[in-house]
Amino acid sequence: MTTPTPHHPTAGAPAAAPAVLLGVGLGGFVDGWALHQIAQWHNMGSAVLPPVTMAAMQRNMTWDGWFHAAVWLCTVVGLYWLAAAVRGGRRMPDARQLTGFLLLGWGAFNLVEGVIDHHLLELHHVRDLPVHVPSYDWLFLALGGAGFAALGWLLARGGAAAADDGARR
Repeated sequence: MTTPTPHHPTAGAPAAAPAVLLGVGLGGFVDGWALHQIAQWHNMGSAVLPPVTMAAMQRNMTWDGWFHAAVWLCTVVGLYWLAAAVRGGRRMPDARQLTGFLLLGWGAFNLVEGVIDHHLLELHHVRDLPVHVPSYDWLFLALGGAGFAALGWLLARGGAAAADDGARR
């Protein structure tokens, strides 16, 4: 591998994509811990198989386990990809950019997972209750999806602008 020179197109560019993937994985873990385990609002398949019997709860826990395995894989791939990108000449994002990329990934995770699992496949909803309350799902998409992604984009962009200003001085 060659080390980028100041004229190389990736010289000084932050390793954005791997940091976003890391945010996807970490955001998935927060979803699992906060909504599946701590609040116990839903499981991966709780709208399909309500956890009203021990057998149904066991099945839902298995689906949650596969979900956690997938987000763990995203986290590990993102971490190794970030390390490889930095070793390959990409710049490690500063703290503000990294926070932005992580939030962008988390918001993207929430948007994709929310649209697919809550709306298209109806595997579960943010809050699985005897009577479905759609406002939970829409608030999740608006705040946790679009809101996190927009905030992440603003932070990452602001970090890049600050880094560019510092490089010009």
